[in-house]
This record gives sequence, C-alpha cells and structure tokens, in this order.
Amino acid sequence: MFKQKINRLLEWPHFETIILCLIIINSITLALETSDAAMNVAGHWISLIDKVFLTIFVLELALRLIADFRGFWKDPWRIFDFFVVAIALLPATGSLSILRTLRILRVLRLISAVPAMRRVVSGLLGAMPGMASIVFLIALIFFVFSVISTKLFGEAFPEWFGTLGASAYTLFQVMTLESWSMGIVRPVMDVYPLAWTLFVPFIILTAFTVLNLFIGVIVDAMQTEHESAASEERGQMISDNELILAEIKALRQEISALK
Repeated sequence: MFKQKINRLLEWPHFETIILCLIIINSITLALETSDAAMNVAGHWISLIDKVFLTIFVLELALRLIADFRGFWKDPWRIFDFFVVAIALLPATGSLSILRTLRILRVLRLISAVPAMRRVVSGLLGAMPGMASIVFLIALIFFVFSVISTKLFGEAFPEWFGTLGASAYTLFQVMTLESWSMGIVRPVMDVYPLAWTLFVPFIILTAFTVLNLFIGVIVDAMQTEHESAASEERGQMISDNELILAEIKALRQEISALK
C-alpha cells in the first residue's frame, strides 16, 4: 500500500515539473553564493534554502529507490541523479572542502529532467564510437606537424616551437584560428618566408576538414537518436490505439449480448 502511494506520487503529471522548478530555483541560490553582496545581506537564508533543496532532492531519490529499487539502478539517468546529489552529501571539510564547489553539479539534473536535453546527450554519447577514429586521425596530424614545426622553427621561436608539447599547443591555437595569422604565422614568416606552406595545409586539414567530420558524426548521431525517439512514440501510439480498439470491440460485444 505504501509503495502504491509512492508510485502514484511519482506518476503524478506535475511531479516532474515541480522537481524541474526546484532545480532551477536551486541553481539561482547557488549562483547567489558567488556574490559577496548577496551573502552579506542574506547569507544565512541562502545557505538554509540550499539545505532545504538538498533535503528535497534526497527524499525524491529515496522515494524512487523505494518505488523501484532494481529499476532505479538500471536507469543511467537515475544513477546520474544519485551521483550528483550524493556529492553534496559528502563532508566538505579539510582536504575535501573543494567538494563544496561541486554542489553546482546539481544543476546538471536539468539534463535528466528535460527529455529534449536527454536526447541531445544520448546523441552525443552515441557519436563517441564514430568520433574515436576522428580523434586518432587529428592526433596523428598534430604529431606529424608538431615534429616538423619543432625541427624547422624551434631554434628561432623556442617559446612557440621549442619542444614537441609547445609546438602542439601552438598548432592548436592555429587550428582554432585565434590570432593565428598576425600572432604566430606572420612573425614566423618574417624569418622563414615559406612557412605558410606548412601552416595553410595544416589549417585546411584540421579546421576545415577534420573538425567538420566531427560535426557530421554528431549530427548523424543526433538524427539517429531523434528517429529512435520518434519511432518509440509511434509504437506507443499504435499500442494505445490497439488497446482502445480492443476495448471498443469488447464493449460492442457486451452491448450485443444485452440485446
């Protein structure tokens, strides 16, 4: 009986909406804690409100565990919620004081609370296998160009190309197109006029080609996730329609029997 009442509460249409609103309000209170002015005026109340929200979230997870303990641990999003809330319960003293700042991770519960955001994250996770080969490809390109640029420009520009790591970081800046021309390439070309023959192909390979492959893989994964969700919704609608038709058929049979 107690478990049935909990299930009815969790299945209440407005329950998820209330939790979502509480997460948003809690995000605001956590943001206020970064303001010295706000903490000086109402620091006690802000901390108290944060503890109240934490208590509510703990109770929510406890109810979900009681309602369906095994199902809770089979749902990745529920495990994610549990992890985010559990961090706030750890003692934030001494060497663990840094954990206090991790309370902001509670805001990430918005991902599990909003279906559209869940689909986006699921799409990104689904893109991981396809992205692995692209990551390896771009790492290989970086390694090759880092070795070449270190050997060519390391002596004249040790700060940018003195070591393999420095060259890789400089090339990363070039790939992002952040001050790549006036900040790096042109000064190098003043000493090595043909340096553009290295940097231009590197930009084409990375910024214009490989990174677009990343986007392509992510978009494809998002589309697949969207189609999967749409297929599930269509399947649910078909199942509901079949149930309604079965009930109508049974009702007709009962009416016919009465006649």
